[in-house]
Amino acid sequence: MDVTLRGAVPSDTRDCGRILYEAFATLADRHGFPHDFPSIPVATENVGYLIRHPGFYGVVAEHDGRIVGSNFLDERSTISAIGPISIDPAAQDLKVGRALMNALFDRARETGTPGVRLLQIAYHNRSLSLYAKLGMDVRGSFAAMYGEPLRISVPGYAVRPAMKADEEACNALCIRVHGHDRAGEVRDALADGSAKVVERLGRITGYTTGVMYFAHTVAETNDDLQALIGAADDFGTPGIIVPLANAELLRWCLAHGLRIFFVLNMMTIGLYQEPRGAYLPSVGY
Repeated sequence: MDVTLRGAVPSDTRDCGRILYEAFATLADRHGFPHDFPSIPVATENVGYLIRHPGFYGVVAEHDGRIVGSNFLDERSTISAIGPISIDPAAQDLKVGRALMNALFDRARETGTPGVRLLQIAYHNRSLSLYAKLGMDVRGSFAAMYGEPLRISVPGYAVRPAMKADEEACNALCIRVHGHDRAGEVRDALADGSAKVVERLGRITGYTTGVMYFAHTVAETNDDLQALIGAADDFGTPGIIVPLANAELLRWCLAHGLRIFFVLNMMTIGLYQEPRGAYLPSVGY
C-alpha cells in the first residue's frame, strides 16, 4: 500500500510524539550526538502544541493503516518555517520524507506564502540531499550552543519583559534586519510572557521571543544580543542558535562557557534577504 497523507489531529499526538523522539534519537545515536529531545513525553508535548496551535499546519503520513511520520508548517508570520519533520525509523525508504516535504510546499503555494525556510542538522547528509533536490538553497551555517545561564548584564543595555506597547517597535526592527516581520511569533511570545526587549538610550534596540532553540532574537548590534543572552534564565537544550558567520558573537559565547551541541544549515526556497543586523534564528529560521 502506498503512503497516504492527511491533516494532523489531536488524537495523533501520542504516535507522532513517539516517532519524533525515536527518529531524532536514532539519528543522533548513529552519529554519536546527544538526543535533541530528552524523552518521549517531551517530544510528545512539543508535537501536541503544534497540532493544537491554529498557526501551524500539520500533516501525517500513514502506511498500512499506521502513522509513519509527520511534518509541520509554521504559518504565523510572513515567511513560513518547516519542521520538525520526523519519520518512523522502521519506515525508511518509503519516500515518506519527500511526500511530507512536498505536501507543505504545496500548502505554501496554495496560501501564497512568499518563502519557506528550515534549519537542517548538518550531520544528516540524507536530509540535506533531499531538501537540495527539492529546490532549497543553503544560506548559512549555525551552531546550537548550550550551557548554564550567564546571569550577566551589559552596561548601558537595559533588558526588561516586553509589553504589548512594544509590539510595533519589535516588528519594525525585524523588518529592518530581515526584510519582513515575524509578527505572529512576537504576538505569541507577548501572550505567554516569554518576550523581552533591550533598550539603549531610551529606545528598543533588540528583542527576543525567548533565548532558546524554538524562539528567535533580533537586534541592531552584537552588544544588544549579548545583553539579551546574558539576561536569559535558561537556554534549554539544544540551546541557542548562533550564526557561524558572526565570529565575534561565537567567540563571546565560547568565552562565557557555552558549548557547541551541533551545527545546522539554514535552507530556503522563495523570498530571502541577507540579514542586515544581529540575530539568533529559531530552529525554523
